[in-house]
Parts: sequence; structure tokens; C-alpha cells
Amino acid sequence: MPAKKKSSQTTNDFEKSMGELETLVETMESGELTLEESLSHFEKGIKQVRSCQKALDDAEQQVKILLKDADGEQLTDFDQDKQ
Repeated sequence: MPAKKKSSQTTNDFEKSMGELETLVETMESGELTLEESLSHFEKGIKQVRSCQKALDDAEQQVKILLKDADGEQLTDFDQDKQ
């Protein structure tokens, strides 16, 4: 997959996860869920947070590759499929 499509996919995944996380938080803040429902939403929220963090980590690695640190740090090629 070309780098542009990988970058676009990462962005779409991040935005989708953030949207789902916001919805979960709003629902939980409404105070209308049972304890069991709240725990279920919390679990889903944790998964979304992890997904967002992975997308941010992937983006950071892509930036590092593009900048190729001036101190001579050796970076490996980014391979999103390995993540």
C-alpha cells in the first residue's frame, strides 16, 4: 500500500476511534446507564483509547522517518502491517 494511503487510513482510523470514544463518554456522562452498561462502555472506551494511541504512535514514526534525525539516528522503514 502506498504511503499516502497508509497515512490516510491511519487518519481515518484515528478520527473514527475518537468519534466513537466521544459518543461513549457522552453516553456514560448522561447517567442513564446501569452499572453493567457503564462497565461495558468503559471497556469499549479503553479499546478506543488504545486504538487512538496506536494511530498517534504510527503517525509519530512516520514523521521521524520523514525527518531522519540530524544526529544520525538510524530509523527503520515504517511498516504499519507489522503493528
